[in-house]
Amino acid sequence: MKLLQVISTTHPREGGPIESIKQLCEPLKALGVSVEIVCCDAPGAPDHSAQGMPPVHALGPSRLGYAYAPALAPWLRRNASRFDAVIVNGLWQYNGLAVQQALAGTRVPYFVFSHGMLDPWFKRTYPLKHFKKWLYWPWGEYRVLRDARAVIFTCEEERLLARQSFWLYRVKEAVTAFGTSTPPGPQGGRLAQQFLAAHPELQGKRIALFLSRIHEKKGCDLLLDAFAKVAGSDERLHLVMAGPDQAGWSAGLKAQAEKLGLAGRISWPGLLQGEDKWGAFYAAEVFCLPSHQENFGIVVAEALACGKPVLISNKVNIWREIQADEAGFIDEDTAAGTERSLQRWLALDAPAYAHMTEQARQCFARHFHIRRAAEQLVDIVKELA
Repeated sequence: MKLLQVISTTHPREGGPIESIKQLCEPLKALGVSVEIVCCDAPGAPDHSAQGMPPVHALGPSRLGYAYAPALAPWLRRNASRFDAVIVNGLWQYNGLAVQQALAGTRVPYFVFSHGMLDPWFKRTYPLKHFKKWLYWPWGEYRVLRDARAVIFTCEEERLLARQSFWLYRVKEAVTAFGTSTPPGPQGGRLAQQFLAAHPELQGKRIALFLSRIHEKKGCDLLLDAFAKVAGSDERLHLVMAGPDQAGWSAGLKAQAEKLGLAGRISWPGLLQGEDKWGAFYAAEVFCLPSHQENFGIVVAEALACGKPVLISNKVNIWREIQADEAGFIDEDTAAGTERSLQRWLALDAPAYAHMTEQARQCFARHFHIRRAAEQLVDIVKELA
């Protein structure tokens, strides 16, 4: 089987969608499935040839803030017949419309991963942006989803929430498991020490790790407020806020930390990748993501895979599985809810913490190993294509 993954950009700062494509490549290869990527980036980007990337066809640069690449639709018309199915990743960019238009009337089926972009949180939080999307919806995204062989959701919670954003909604739904690959466990100690050596202010600290985009949606400000309430209980507590800042929010957050008296208790290492990322996970004692909206949260699965209890909000769509497996603490996406989760972590004694770390690993193996996601994706394509 040959699959074509279509995405607006492969840049790692975009987080989940491109990371999911990369994570799926190896288990799909083991199942006899080859993958190629076509994107709207300019050719020659360093990440196109990064380790673990399949062949990339870059047809940009994109224009007009819509990831518009005029070469994409003609390329799809010429090349789509080489593939058994096409996978559209994400919404509200040109790549989905190009696929819908290029494959109309052909025998090549396409599927859509919405990656949480139909969550009603966006409608409530950004009503003006939602109104603009609604103007585009009937002739654009609605048709992309309507004509797809299936819209694939990564958990049941995402599927149910997607129905609440637009009243004109007609799709064939499918749900697949999702997650990440096994981290470099045998090297965990070395990677942790390597990370601590690069950030000596963290030596001997009890690290609470945030690793995601620095974005309003992620609840970064809530985490700072909550951490300020518990920091006095142990002088070794230290918060690491790791991730790219696309919206320029870091300056405001750092000012907030200064006002809270936390400037010396928080580190901001920026985007972490590869061994640096895994080193941060292994060096941490707990992982925090009090997000207001999270379709899946690959970073949550990665933390679980490293045996780290997770403190997440009930707006992270996989919270039910984590709560059932006692692999972390779940609460509201508020400063008070985040504080309660931090307090519950700090109240654990050594045996209880050790039990939760083992539960985290078991939760990952049971629900979120990428091998299961690959198998289910292949089953969906075979059944519906």
